[in-house]
Amino acid sequence: MKDTILDNLVHVREASRLLATRSEKEINGILLDLAGRIAERAPIIIEANQKDLDRMDPNDPKYDRLLLTEERLKAIAADIENVVTLPAPTGRILEQRTLPNGLELRRQTVPLGVIGIIYESRPNVTFDVFALCLKSGNATVLKGGSDARDSNIAIVNLIHEVLLDNGMNAETIYLLPAEREAAGVMLNAVGSIDIIIPRGSQQLIDYVRTHSTVPVIETGAGIVHTYFDASGELDMGRQIVLNAKTRRPSVCNALDTLIMHRDQLNDLAAIAEPLAEKQVIIFADEEAYPSLLGRYPSELLQKAEEKHFGTEFLSLKMSVKTVGNLEEALAHISRYSSMHSEAIIATDPEVRDAFLQRVDAAVVYANTSTAFTDGAQFGLGAEIGISTQKLHARGPMALKELCTYKWIIEGNGQVRS
Repeated sequence: MKDTILDNLVHVREASRLLATRSEKEINGILLDLAGRIAERAPIIIEANQKDLDRMDPNDPKYDRLLLTEERLKAIAADIENVVTLPAPTGRILEQRTLPNGLELRRQTVPLGVIGIIYESRPNVTFDVFALCLKSGNATVLKGGSDARDSNIAIVNLIHEVLLDNGMNAETIYLLPAEREAAGVMLNAVGSIDIIIPRGSQQLIDYVRTHSTVPVIETGAGIVHTYFDASGELDMGRQIVLNAKTRRPSVCNALDTLIMHRDQLNDLAAIAEPLAEKQVIIFADEEAYPSLLGRYPSELLQKAEEKHFGTEFLSLKMSVKTVGNLEEALAHISRYSSMHSEAIIATDPEVRDAFLQRVDAAVVYANTSTAFTDGAQFGLGAEIGISTQKLHARGPMALKELCTYKWIIEGNGQVRS
């Protein structure tokens, strides 16, 4: 398997170089063709997706991430069309000047080259990544999980068909075998892959970081908190918490821990009331538990243990932590956060501004839901992931984040003394 993969990666590298010869108009045409064909190919993709679903327990938190429907495929097509409307990120002049010796310098954006994505149970990523990589001039190497094997094959088959019909090299995108051995080859393909981006659980990200000799950009895991301050408004809090927790509980921006100011515990049952209708299980700490006892369904209420904090639930589960002030809330977030998305509900401007300034996360919110951490919601088109690190990119990674730059120097015979 290793030799076959390495041979194929050579062809992907060659395809990445050819991308530089394609105009933005040609690239946009390919993406529009792909978006247009998704609907007609939907029955085949959904049939393949059902094979994957049949192998997974419906109660598994990954089940919703794996699921493809006609509605979701339409949304994916719309995201691809949004990418088309965005300006190409390559070829932009970031800096330009003339030196005293007459040399003309400019710093210009260029593709990263070959981008490797390793991900779990999310076949929509296959579409998103291809669209963003192609638009930014990058070739793509994908390593999906075995959970989504049939879905990913069906999607990549469609993409290959569109590329070939438009006179493009099909090796612009390469789907690795689903077996774990392929991941090891990918993570050590120095010289063939320029950057690897893991999307999935903290366990996956940790594994990639530890074993990869190719540079890694960490994305994905979200241990998300919302702090309800003493100055927080009840009605606002109810709506925000409900949306952040239940809109799509299996995604990385979903709420995991509600931090309650002690003075607001009397409002906790009212805030939690809509969650009961969605069957959200609450793990309440020692102070919060009495505030919910008898006012929240007993079958959905449990006492929190240490393991319930710092956990990305990816399901209809949520913990509640009680604090006495902003400092305690910040300390809790600092200890357990994955630096993905954090929020505060507060009308006190000093508390709100202190939270926004001091919380160390890729995205920090005031008086709104963390569900907005999304490339499309930020006006970036589709996203390749949410970077939680501080080098190169942070937050939703879209077209601009898939570029680096090079210096271009033009002279007229100058030599250095």
